[in-house]
Amino acid sequence: MGIFSWLLRSRDKPTNSYHFSGWPFAFGKSAAGAKVNEFTAMQTTAVYACVRILAESVASLPLHVYEYKGQGKERVPGHPLYALLHDSPNPEMTSFIFRETAMIHLLLWGNSFSQIIRDGMRRVVGLYPLLPNRMSVDRDEHWELVYTYTPMSDSNPNLKSGQSIKLRREDVLHIPGLGFNGLVGYSPIAMARNAVGMTLACEEYGSSFFANCARPGGVLKHPGVFKDPSKLRESWQAVYGGTANTGKVVVLEEGVDYQQISIPPEEAQFLETRKFQIDEIARLYRVPPHMIGDLEKSSFNNIEQQSLEYVKYTLNPWVVRREQSLQKALLLPSEQKRYFIKFNVDGLLRRDYQSRMQGYSIGCQNGWLSANDIREMENMNPIPEEEGGNLYLINGNLCKLRDAGLFGKQNGGNDTNGKA
Repeated sequence: MGIFSWLLRSRDKPTNSYHFSGWPFAFGKSAAGAKVNEFTAMQTTAVYACVRILAESVASLPLHVYEYKGQGKERVPGHPLYALLHDSPNPEMTSFIFRETAMIHLLLWGNSFSQIIRDGMRRVVGLYPLLPNRMSVDRDEHWELVYTYTPMSDSNPNLKSGQSIKLRREDVLHIPGLGFNGLVGYSPIAMARNAVGMTLACEEYGSSFFANCARPGGVLKHPGVFKDPSKLRESWQAVYGGTANTGKVVVLEEGVDYQQISIPPEEAQFLETRKFQIDEIARLYRVPPHMIGDLEKSSFNNIEQQSLEYVKYTLNPWVVRREQSLQKALLLPSEQKRYFIKFNVDGLLRRDYQSRMQGYSIGCQNGWLSANDIREMENMNPIPEEEGGNLYLINGNLCKLRDAGLFGKQNGGNDTNGKA
């Protein structure tokens, strides 16, 4: 009976764990031979651009604490979390830098960890980012999550360098990315190491190609026997090697003949390969290629639509993931039914000026937008209430269907059903 009890406990209590970022099946050399990890991946312009555009987009969004008010909501600037999230989470960082750093960790390592500093009443008074490659997540003997952090520098003033520290679940703001167990996320770089490795290999090949391009490239022939062929090769490379020497006039002596070798097809297709790898990285992060500098398939007609799709299908899932993690970790259980944390993405969804004005006009004429509603969305000061800024108006030629025949009925005419 004891073994069955153990099996039941094991089934009900998962033993998920996460130890730093190096999974043997995921990291190491790619099929192309390039060493792939989060740091080498950031040396490629495509990965750097995707990570930067996503991190800066999330970090620049307005972030507020709201209180439920009946069917609506209201900002609560007086809430202790408001200033931490909107202005500064700790004395050393702005809100933008903190959120940008957390997003970079998510995009590269698949997890974002921050230490939560609380006062005696368990209210949050500070947030400090933690390096995900120095964090381990396990369960203790009571099956509770335990975070073990090993600082590698004095980046966090609350932790000593080189000393591992165990943090309870309520003292860690953990935002996991896409993962297999629901508790920790897996690194996108690790999951796509061959695509990233191909990009790194292309850049390494291109660098080597241009560093050693003794063009015209080919074979040096001599009618006699060379006692020291390496000396001739080195002198040739010294005079004609490198991009700075490309195009120099070649002078041959003592019957030396130069036979040029044509560029192989794989070198001629090098640029096409590099373009494809940009699309691969953009696909990995679901970023429209035009946002990282590839305008080949973009036009004036579709670029705005691509930008709106970026907000809805790329940015919004990240925003929701962060909002729910913030609410779960930072709001006290007694507060979660009263308050919520939300990013404002309305500004990114706005179209061009003419389209916005047409939309506002329709909303105002149909009575679901007031002048102050519109002015708030355009970041303008409100019209005083006594001057009608909060009035909801409709066209005078509209009325309810049931009232359409009321005037005729009062004058002895037919009612709405045609009866006298």
